[in-house]
Order: sequence, then C-alpha cells, then structure tokens
Amino acid sequence: MKTPVYLNALRAFEASARHQSFSAAAGELNVTPAAVGQLVRTLEDWVGTLLFVRGSSGKARLALTDAGERALPDIRAGLASLAHGLERMKEAAARGVLTVTVSPAFAAKWLLPRIDRFQAVCPDTDVRLDTSLKPVDFAAQQIDIGVRYGAGFWPGLVADKLMDEQVYPVCSPQLLTDRGCFERPCDLARETLIHDLSMDAQTGFPSWDEWLSRAGMIDVNTARGMKINNSAAVLQAAIEGHGIAMARSVMAHDDVAAGRLVRLFPEVDFASPLAYYVVYRAESAKLPRLVTFRDWLCAEALAN
Repeated sequence: MKTPVYLNALRAFEASARHQSFSAAAGELNVTPAAVGQLVRTLEDWVGTLLFVRGSSGKARLALTDAGERALPDIRAGLASLAHGLERMKEAAARGVLTVTVSPAFAAKWLLPRIDRFQAVCPDTDVRLDTSLKPVDFAAQQIDIGVRYGAGFWPGLVADKLMDEQVYPVCSPQLLTDRGCFERPCDLARETLIHDLSMDAQTGFPSWDEWLSRAGMIDVNTARGMKINNSAAVLQAAIEGHGIAMARSVMAHDDVAAGRLVRLFPEVDFASPLAYYVVYRAESAKLPRLVTFRDWLCAEALAN
C-alpha cells in the first residue's frame, strides 16, 4: 500500500469510528460515503482483519470489532502527533513572521510608536499586525501573540499581565489657556465631555459618572457630550480642542508626555479594575520569536 493511501485509510477509519458512520465521516473528510467505505475496506484487507461490524441496514451505526477497539487509541494518538508535527513545520517555515493581534487604538497610540525599537532588536522578524476589537481564534487565524484589555481571562489562552491603568480627564493646552484654568472638578460641568463608547462592552470600566463621584461631584449631567467608539479618536478629539476626554493612561501617555494633552486634577487617583495582558496559546509559549516579543513588550511597559 502506498503511504498516502495508507494515511487516508487511517483517517477514514478514525473518523468513521468517532462518528460511528461512514456518511458522517465522509462529511468531515469532504469525500463520498462510498469512498470512505472503500478506504476502510482497503485498510482491513491490508491488516487482514475486519475493523467494523456492519449492520444489516445502511442507516445502522457502525460498531468496532475487538481489533478496531484495540487499535483506535494508538491510531488516534498517531494522527494527532502528525497534525502537531505539520503545525510545527508551518511555524518553522514562517519563523521570520510574527503575527500580533491588538485593538486599533492600542496599535495607534502605544504599539506603533514603539515598534521600531523591536525591529532594531529583531531585524529578521517581520511583524504582521492584526487590529481588531473582536475575539479572534489564535489557532485558526495563525495568531502568535496579542495584547488584550480586560479582567485577565480569555478561554484557551495564557494571559500575562502587562500594564495596569488609570483613568483621568485630559484636554488640549489651548482649551486650558482659553478657560483660564480648571480649579475644581465642578468646573467640568460647563464643558463638553467626550465619551469613549468602545469601552461600553467592558464590564467594570470607569465612566465619567464614576470619576466625578470619586472627585466628590454627584450633580454633573454627563448624559450629553461627544460620543466616539475608538479610544484613539477620543484622544484626538481632545487634542483638537473639542472637549474634555476621559483618558486611559496607557493610551494617553505619549500625548501627555509630548504636551499635546494636559492631565486635569492629578490629585484624583482612579485606577481602572481592568488591565492590559499579553495573550498567547500555551503550546506556543516557547516559540523563540514569541518569547522575544513578549519580553520586549514587558520591557517597554516598565519603561513607561
């Protein structure tokens, strides 16, 4: 028996045993039920014994013979090992590419301004950036590593804390000059408040109401104002003088340091219960390019 036929026959046997049906196995393998049946018969001829007890009706479920029962665990483990080995081959072939998933705002305000420093450390690694707010399937989409904001739990992924975060109001230097100054939080009542709608889905993220309450203000109307569904655009609106934004410290760090934004009321300390995490699959944890990028992210976070 030629090796490709042998492997296809083993796949047909394993799928038929799992589904207890040639038809269901055929659907999984994208072939006809007759083709699955022929592959299994070829395997039976080769090993010299029956592997299934066929029912009298074509609709009856397949039952394994004793020989099939004994062989199935090893064959299943062998096929799984082959699949794992093929994945390792693919990873080796793409060893110069690192696929990173982050939110669009995190990419714009934190990662991209720093990525040249990673390229200087690893000039042979090409970074492929996947920017999305939606959950992604790391295995199916061949994602190596990501940065996510939340409470620290994403099913199927390892999550290492990268950075904590504070929230605080910011405005442009020009707006501050035009208003003279903001002496007390109640002065914000007459200003346009900029709201970050992208955080609405994040349970526990502090709102304008919560920050004002922490600052001792409970009678400020926060229902009105500018509403934007991107954290980077929220900061840009504040930079352009459209109002006072509730900033996330990680996102606003560079703009505040460069003087494009001014932090208001720094005496009001409000830590977000959410944080940034580096996320990746456990089976990829020792990939050299992933380890290098993860360590670089941690070093950059400490430098902030």
